[in-house]
Amino acid sequence: MSTRVIVEADGGSRGNPGAAGYGAVVRDAADGRVLAERSDGLGETTNNVAEYRGMLAGLNAALELGAAEAEIRLDSKLVVEQMSGRWRVKNPTLQPLAAEARRLVSRFTSARFEWIPRERNKHADRLANEAMDRQGDGADPVAEAGSTVPAGAGEQPEPTESATVTETAGADSTPSGVASWSGAVGAPTRLLLLRHGQSPMSVDKRYSGRGDVPLTELGRRQARAAAGRLLTMDELVPEEGAVPVLSSPLSRARGTAEAVATAIGGQLVPHEGLVETDFGAWEGLTFTEAAQRYPELHRSWLGDPAVTPPEGESMNAVFERIDEVRNRLLWDYAGRTIVLVTHVTPIKALLRMALGAGPELFYRLHLDLASLSVAEFYPDGNASVRLVNDTSHLRGI
Repeated sequence: MSTRVIVEADGGSRGNPGAAGYGAVVRDAADGRVLAERSDGLGETTNNVAEYRGMLAGLNAALELGAAEAEIRLDSKLVVEQMSGRWRVKNPTLQPLAAEARRLVSRFTSARFEWIPRERNKHADRLANEAMDRQGDGADPVAEAGSTVPAGAGEQPEPTESATVTETAGADSTPSGVASWSGAVGAPTRLLLLRHGQSPMSVDKRYSGRGDVPLTELGRRQARAAAGRLLTMDELVPEEGAVPVLSSPLSRARGTAEAVATAIGGQLVPHEGLVETDFGAWEGLTFTEAAQRYPELHRSWLGDPAVTPPEGESMNAVFERIDEVRNRLLWDYAGRTIVLVTHVTPIKALLRMALGAGPELFYRLHLDLASLSVAEFYPDGNASVRLVNDTSHLRGI
């Protein structure tokens, strides 16, 4: 065996928090041969904990094999950035896992972390899903033969967050420390999700993804009306300076965001991750035109989130992209209220995450131009949707 190995690891949680498991694969860096597999169920915990536990299992397995150099490949941007030292580990649940990982990494002569897309991590993903399946079937979450558990970690799931409760506007607190009827604990990060106003493409009902089109006159009025609606919300009382207004860089979103930032005294922050779906060859076509030119592909795309428009981006790809954006926002703006001015698919993706819904939501939820939705994400992994597709502010404009 070569002393150089590749560690591939993954973890997941069905419910976040929910039934969780991890998988890890160690390969010979010289020829790609599988040298070891590890998988285990974790009971009920979060995605991030499961991702860390998968990485720890893979590192332990590599060290048991006598590896000196390791390339650690993960599809979790959060874990890669934290282990590379570019992002801080703020979550107290993840801090001991990160410390254990750093201890293990120090035993290699060299170790490098690399983010890879999920489709390149299928082996570890399969092992993690099999571990979760065993729990779903009522089987004991016992490790596969030879599976390892990080030092000091028991079989019970790790606590997801400190039970400290912060009083938040609009949240009913109780002496027991439960922030609301849902049982969520802690101060939520509240996302006010605003779709941009009308553009020339939306007038003609054309696919409008990465094409940069401005607001129409009606779109500008819609933006001002939406800004007025946000001004009435108690949640926008700033606690840490100006309320952040994050916007897709495309003109129709940025124009809407500028109206909002001006009205509420917010801080406008362009964010590349909030761009709309890349519709590829369908950009600028009407629904009918796309269906006529690509009949089978277009029909499949309407019901399968894995289908990709020609030279474009699938719904699954958008969901994964926005999931990474959300994770970063929850770290950067933890416990705060922020405004996101973006497009239909990113907003649907965030609402889907908050609801714990399947991909059907992409096809069954309607969002109007300049509509407002509100989703809250709690530090213990819970989430709540407060508002969907509110257009009351658009009456009479």
